[in-house]
Amino acid sequence: MKVDNFTNEFFGIGIQNGKTPENLGVLWRSAQNLGASFIFTIGNRYAKQASDTHNAVKAMPYFHYDTFADFYNHLPKGARLVGVEMHETSEPLETFEHPRRCVYLLGAEDHGLSKEAIEKSHFLVQFPSEMSLNVAVAGSIVLYDRTRAKSRS
Repeated sequence: MKVDNFTNEFFGIGIQNGKTPENLGVLWRSAQNLGASFIFTIGNRYAKQASDTHNAVKAMPYFHYDTFADFYNHLPKGARLVGVEMHETSEPLETFEHPRRCVYLLGAEDHGLSKEAIEKSHFLVQFPSEMSLNVAVAGSIVLYDRTRAKSRS
């Protein structure tokens, strides 16, 4: 049987310039539980720590990119970049149709996504929140929303 990578679904999630390895560990655990294919960081590196209680590091691929440009140049073919950011052009997560093949990118709580990441994202999404949330919590909400029975683009 031939596999068509342009119809099969996959998604990954990662953090740009994350502040703490604990945030990545918590996001990694959520990603594993909610069906992500891989996880990544841009800027800061992952280090084994207590919040990765499922030892997800052994269960799913982890990628690290030194810069956003390096990450963007290595997006999987056919994948759409979905930035998670409180921005005037962001779509509400509640009505967003998640692409079948995509990569979700979150920024650190204190700085959000870089200007370059915002400009290069195919989609920007946000959910109702007066202030920014912990990056692992925000990522978990996006991944949970993806599991809901909604249309795919």
